[in-house]
Parts: sequence; structure tokens; C-alpha cells
Amino acid sequence: MQSDAYTLHLPDRRDTPVVFSSPHSGREYPAAFLDSTILDPHSIRSSEDAFVDELFAAASGFGAPLIAARAPRAFIDLNRAADELDPAVIDGVGRSAHNPRVASGLGVIPRVVAGGRAIYRGKLPAEEAARRIAAHWQPYHRALKRLTEESHALFGQAILIDCHSMPHEAIESHARPGHARPEVVLGDRFGAAAARDVVDRVEAAFVRAGLRVSRNAPFAGAYITQAYGRPSRGFHVVQVEIDRALYMDEARVERLPDFAAFRSLMQGVIAEISDIGRINLPLAAE
Repeated sequence: MQSDAYTLHLPDRRDTPVVFSSPHSGREYPAAFLDSTILDPHSIRSSEDAFVDELFAAASGFGAPLIAARAPRAFIDLNRAADELDPAVIDGVGRSAHNPRVASGLGVIPRVVAGGRAIYRGKLPAEEAARRIAAHWQPYHRALKRLTEESHALFGQAILIDCHSMPHEAIESHARPGHARPEVVLGDRFGAAAARDVVDRVEAAFVRAGLRVSRNAPFAGAYITQAYGRPSRGFHVVQVEIDRALYMDEARVERLPDFAAFRSLMQGVIAEISDIGRINLPLAAE
């Protein structure tokens, strides 16, 4: 299923409360956007979670839906609140309480890409920001909310896996002396977004695949974990950040030669995560 804002992969039979979401892997760059940016077509991709939707594409085969953004993060950031508007890049927006994400140029309409490189020469009209939010942010989150509520209604809980990738250098700069750097970082906002047993099982799936895992450092989760994680009500969100160096050439934004092998390894992880909360639903009558 596809809309202008997202692609939705639904299983033939939904028998798990798990939902996978990839909000930053979109790579459909509007021509007008490319004409308006001061960055070249390669540099503009540096904030993209390239190929993450492909890494999790097997989800529907294990009974779980996968929703993936079509628009790129540099165009609109679906892991931000719709009102995280940056007055430095959107004309007519007044200053509000300090928001570190907005202050760093990473609001819902980003001002910069990775490395703090400016996307635009000047400001965007407020109407353009509103158009992007209406055309992309709102449909994506309506669909994501519907998927989680369906899971909760069917299984008594919803487990949202928020799928991302992280620059290799981001992990290097946070590595602790004497400790091997993590290859996967799970974020549950220090327990506020998911129950511990859910996070334990997600971590175990990655560890059994031979990957080093840490929690909440340097990434604890952003808007999606904040907005959708209500563990006391049975809504759990775990943000997953995977080291890009495991499967892609970051400088060239290209899959590594052994990309297929890593994607195959991820299928095992997806299968194990999808087993969390799985129940055997009765088959529908013929």
C-alpha cells in the first residue's frame, strides 16, 4: 500500500503486536526542493537513514506491518513534533521555549543536514512549512497511530520498533575507554517509553545475532518514543539505531558489497522481535 507520504507493507496475517516504522529512510527528493537547496544532490542525503527500510523489509513476512517514509529527512523530519518549528529557517515563526533540537537546526523542517551544513540560503515561507506538514507529517502519523491502536485492540498491547541508523563517527565520539563501541543503540527514554521486559527481548534479538548493544547512549529516543510510548497503558516504543558502517559506505551513500548478508542477519532479528507478544489468532472462516 502506498500513499504520497509513506509506503505501508502489511502482512497476509497479522498475529503480533509489533509494528515497525522507518521515518528517516525516505529518498524521494522533490525537484523543487533540490532547486531550492544550496547543497548538491549527494550532500543533501547525509541525514538520510539510507536503506533502513530495506533492512527491515522482511517484517511483513513475520506478521508485522512496516511503514516507511517516502520524503527524505532533509525535507521534513517525521521524528519531530509538528510544532517544532525553527524561526531561523521558517519566516514568521516566533521564538518559543528553548528546544535543543530546534536550536541545533533539526526541527520538523530541518535547517541543516549532518555536520551542521545549511540546507537553504534564506528562510522558507510559513505556507511551505504548513504544506509539507499537511502532505507528509500528518498522513504518516495518522497511519502510525492507527497501526499502534490496531495492535493494542487486537493483542492488548502495541510494540513499536522505531527504526533508524546512526553515523559511525557518532558512536566513536561516545565510546567509553576500555569498552568496545556499540553497533546498535536502543532507546526507550530510560524506561519512559517501553517496559523493561520488552526492551530486554529486543536487545536479546540483536545480541543473539552477534551485535554489540547499548541502551540510551548516545540516543535515547526523540518525538516518536515520546509521543507513542505509554508502557503503563500497553503502548511500548523502542528506538533502534544501527551503525551505518555495518552495511553501507557512508561517504558514497551506497550499499556495501555484503549488504545482502547483513540484511539476511537482520531477518533473524526481525523474526525474533516479531515473536514478542505473538498469539495464535483463529483462522477466518472460508
